[in-house]
Amino acid sequence: MSAIRPATLNDLDALTVLLDGYRMFYQQGSDEAACRTFLYERLEHGDSCLLVHDTGHGPEGFVQLYPVFSTVSLSSRWLLNDLFVAPHARGRGIGRALMQAAANLAREQGVTSLMLRTQTHNHAAKALYEALGWQKSDDFDTYMLSLTGARS
Repeated sequence: MSAIRPATLNDLDALTVLLDGYRMFYQQGSDEAACRTFLYERLEHGDSCLLVHDTGHGPEGFVQLYPVFSTVSLSSRWLLNDLFVAPHARGRGIGRALMQAAANLAREQGVTSLMLRTQTHNHAAKALYEALGWQKSDDFDTYMLSLTGARS
């Protein structure tokens, strides 16, 4: 039986492997110890909403949301920062189910909108988002400032 549910500290081992795989998808080096610490802190501090898809044998996918606030609309938004399904579990609708569960939870919590970013070449993810009614916004440009490494 499959279910989407909030992650708990009992999921830490399985989530560590999933998060490490997610990071490697984005060309980051494997670092399970750092992944475990990061996940432990999110779960312990409750500063994100982490949902897992669990078949009864442990999580096979997750979605992670972070709260942000909009001064302009005077409302809360959630940043859907992470979505990942283990390679062996893909093609079974898990990503779609996680996305829908995230949207449902946000509605229940009175969140006015969800937003996300993905890499330009992530065509499979973009197709899923668009199929679920997400719309690409060209209203704003994204800028990044790295605060690590060399200083100018």
